[in-house]
Parts: sequence; structure tokens; C-alpha cells
Amino acid sequence: MKILAVLGGLALVALIVITQSLYVVDITEQVIITRFGNPQSVTSNPGLYLKAPFVDTVLRFDRRVLRIDAPAVSMPDIEKQNMTIDSYARYRIVDPLQFFKTLQTENTARTRLGDIVTSSLRDEIARSTRTEIIGAERVLDEYDVPVIDDDGLPIIEPSESRTHLLENVFKATEKRVEDGKFGVKIIDVRMKRADFSDRVQDSIYNRMRAERNRIATRFRAEGEEEDLKIRAQANKQREIILAEAERIGNAVRGRGEAEAIRILADALNQDPEFFAFRRSLESYQKFMNERTTVILSSDADVFKFLQEPPGQSKSAKQ
Repeated sequence: MKILAVLGGLALVALIVITQSLYVVDITEQVIITRFGNPQSVTSNPGLYLKAPFVDTVLRFDRRVLRIDAPAVSMPDIEKQNMTIDSYARYRIVDPLQFFKTLQTENTARTRLGDIVTSSLRDEIARSTRTEIIGAERVLDEYDVPVIDDDGLPIIEPSESRTHLLENVFKATEKRVEDGKFGVKIIDVRMKRADFSDRVQDSIYNRMRAERNRIATRFRAEGEEEDLKIRAQANKQREIILAEAERIGNAVRGRGEAEAIRILADALNQDPEFFAFRRSLESYQKFMNERTTVILSSDADVFKFLQEPPGQSKSAKQ
């Protein structure tokens, strides 16, 4: 019975020793073995390994791409207008021993590297305009007026300015990380959000309203100018048409009067006495009525047709 207890105790001790002597390295990990806080070895290949039991400690670091979410920070641009920038970066631990010596833990790495990313981004934001930071610009027509879509909103197209800005931030961050010898490699730096701060929103909105008013005023001026051009052209065409119609009318009237005079002359030449008789009758009709009193000599020419009709022979008179 005592032998079984001893054997059981030895087996338990052996199990504990074996458990403390073996460790597994996953394909996603890299391991540092420390003894009383001092690094002893680095293992990056996956597998089963031995270590000194009870005195060696296994520190595991992720060998995959890690992410740093920097806090949103208000940063002034080149025009001294503050913008709230929310950024992130991705990195990988390439030298776990150096990483352990300088940063020790991933939490410390996120804090230190986040500060470096924010500092590099702040320097670049201070040299850039809002259009370059936002990375988009309005589509302008030939008159430098923003093009409007069917909903009345300006058409925005992405630009390369933001990409260029982030490339500069990435290079600056990479250089600072290399100089700090943190044992990591920066893979990428990106901005998640770039908004105006609450303090400058009113001024931004006022500038937007002023710009809209300027565009509207320009459109109205162009419309009035076009209206004047159309009206002037229409008035010119009207005057031309009226003048041409007047010319044609005068020509037609002239030809009509000439034809009337010719017909009248032909009629007069055919029977002058009858024409004179008709004209006399017309004159009688005009001035002789019940309300007209005319005192004339009986020898007046106007009465000659009443006294002696034209064409009457002397025998007829008698």
C-alpha cells in the first residue's frame, strides 16, 4: 500500500515536471523563454519544445498582423482650422527579443506606436489643406462652377491628395519606429474619419452658404445676360421682319396705285366727257344734301351737266 502511494506520488511529480518542461509553439505565435526575467531563447517555428521546469517562463507574442486604433484627436490644418482625425495602423512583430526589451507587451506597443502614428499624422495635417485631408474634390465646369447632380448636390470625385498624405505619414512613422528599434515593422497607416470639430462647424456652414449664394448669383447673372441676348436678337429680328414687310407693302401699294392710275387714265382716254360726268355726280353727292345751302351762278361749271348733258345734239336741244 505504501509502495502504491509512493509510486502514485512519483508519477504525479513526474507529470508536473513534464508539464513544466514542455511547451507548444503555435504557427501564429513566437515565443521567448525567460529565466528570472532575463531572455534565454527565442522560438518562432511551430512545434513541441523543452524548457527548464519551474524557473523558465514562456512569453508568447503574436506573429500575425496587429492593429493599433489611435484615439480620435483634434488637429489643426494649414489654415489653422481644427479637424478631428481618427486613424489606425497595422504592424507586425519581426524581432520578438527586441520587442520584449523595448516594449515588453502588446498593450504597451499599442500605446507607444499609437503616439508615434498620431504625432506623424499631426505633422502632416499641419501642412495640408482640408481638401487634401478629405481626399475629395468637386467637379467644376469650364467656368469653375461646381457641377450639380439631379438631386442638387455637387458631384464629388476622389483625389490622390489623401493617398499622398498617408504615404508621407507612413514613411515618417516607419522611420521613427526603426529609429526606436522596437522590433516591429509598420505595414500601413490609414485614416478612418476626418471631420470638422464642433467649434468650427458654424463657420463651415456659413462658408458653404456663402458659396451657394455666390453660385446662385452667378447663375442668375448668366441667365439675365442670356435673357438680354435672346431679347435683343428677337427685337432685331422683329425690326428686320417689320422693315421687310413695310418694304414689300410699299412696293405692292405702289404697283397697285400705278395700276389704278393706268386704268383710270385708260378709262379717261376712252370717254373723257363721261368721266367728267361721273366726277360731277360724285361731287353732287358729297356737297349737295338737305343741310347744305350753296349759292352759285347758273353759269357755273358744276351745273353744266344739269343744263346740257354731254353728247346731246343741237337738234335734241331744240
